Order: sequence, then structure tokens, then C-alpha cells
Amino acid sequence: MTKRIRFTLLFFRIFILVNQNSFAQQELTSFEKFHKTSGDVLVGLLPALSLTSTFIWKDGQKGTWQFSKSLVSTIAITWGLKLLINKERPNRESLNSFPSGHTSVSFASAAFIQKRYGWKYGALAYVLAGYVGFSRIEANKHDEWDVLAGTIIGTGMSYLFTKPFDKENNINVSSGFMDNTPTFKITYTF
Repeated sequence: MTKRIRFTLLFFRIFILVNQNSFAQQELTSFEKFHKTSGDVLVGLLPALSLTSTFIWKDGQKGTWQFSKSLVSTIAITWGLKLLINKERPNRESLNSFPSGHTSVSFASAAFIQKRYGWKYGALAYVLAGYVGFSRIEANKHDEWDVLAGTIIGTGMSYLFTKPFDKENNINVSSGFMDNTPTFKITYTF
């Protein structure tokens, strides 16, 4: 396992440990329980999917490193703001409402997939990330401003650190001269 993958997995573990107190059980309706639980599941699933996508597309370390930088910076900014602002949650359980960490991590993951591999794959990731934000409001953990800020931070960090997947490895275009005759060659590698 490469250092970058271990580094990313370490941050997943830290993120889960830091957020353990936000998973505390309280009296919720079945509708709220569903949204709270599904949002909590997706906040782990979306980063795992983003990391896995770098292996599916045989992206090498470049994609893994870009996602790691996006995720780490998203978490650092989100928690820095939470500690600095100390906004009370709508359910009054703590003073770390702004911005939504679940939403920022989910949108960082979705934006990575979209920018790296295109809208074909990113659209569903954005729908799932949007649902995470919705679930945080429905679970009375955040208001719309918290979720909007998380969306901006996560998307912004992924857009800052992510480059589109280098498809040029598959298609090569070249030109030149062969025996004083102009040539043009296109090769496609499977």
C-alpha cells in the first residue's frame, strides 16, 4: 500500500474519531432516523468511492494524491471554521454547526469525481452529496447556511487540487516528415 493511500485512510479514521460525538443517539422520528443514518453512511461512502475510482480508472498515484489533498484541505478548513465560529447547532447539542462537515466532505468527493472523470460519473455523486446536505438539515444538525458553506468549501477544494484525468495516455497525435513527405499519425492505445 502506498504512502498516499495510507495517508488518506488515516484521515478517514481521524475524521470518524473526531465526529464520534456527533453520532450520539437521541430521540428522533423514524423519518429523521432514516435521514440521519443514510447521511452518516454516505459521508463515508462518497470518499471511499472517490478513492476507489482512482483504482477503477487505473489513475495511478496522481488521482489518489489529488483526492487526498482535496479531502485533507476540506477537513482542515471545515474544522478550523467550526472551532473559530462556534455556531450553535439547531438542536442545541454543540457549538460546531458552521460549516457542515458531512456536507463539505461529501461535496469534496463528488467534485473530485466530476472534475477528474467527467459529468457522466459526477452527476450521481453530486446528487448523493446533495442528499447528505439535505439529511443534515432534516436531522436538525445544521441549517441551510451551514450546508451551503460546506458545499462551497468541499467543491472549492476539489476544484483547486483536481485536474481532469489524463486521457491523452490513450490517444497520441503526431506529425512530421518521412522521406520529405508530411505525415500525420493518430494512435489509440487500449
